[in-house]
Amino acid sequence: MLDTNICVYFLRGKLKLDEIIKEKGRENCYISEITVVELLYGAENSENPTKSHKSVDAFLSGITIIPIYGSIKRYAKEKAGLRKIGKPMHDEFDLLIGVTTIENKLTLVTDNFKDFERLDGIKIENWIKRN
Repeated sequence: MLDTNICVYFLRGKLKLDEIIKEKGRENCYISEITVVELLYGAENSENPTKSHKSVDAFLSGITIIPIYGSIKRYAKEKAGLRKIGKPMHDEFDLLIGVTTIENKLTLVTDNFKDFERLDGIKIENWIKRN
């Protein structure tokens, strides 16, 4: 499951995600409906929305989009559990992406370990190479 920040790195030319996806296999790469929402919002807020929407549309072509509906019970459980232990996730979209990843037995590819690592049972990878 590709987190929104990984998709944004690719769209900005800062990650050769197309090469990584080819290596991993397109059939093994997914995004959440929430990531689609965030990418479209970002495109709309860009300096050139028409160009940005075309880039997002091209990126989405051929990527499997996972719906969130099957994960909403886990969302409620995780949100309540994190609040009860005093470690709430304040980004609702991240929480939805995280629980969708867990519920679909996927690995989340993100550059944001801090927020996601508190979710019970999540597997995380980072494809961003830092010097």
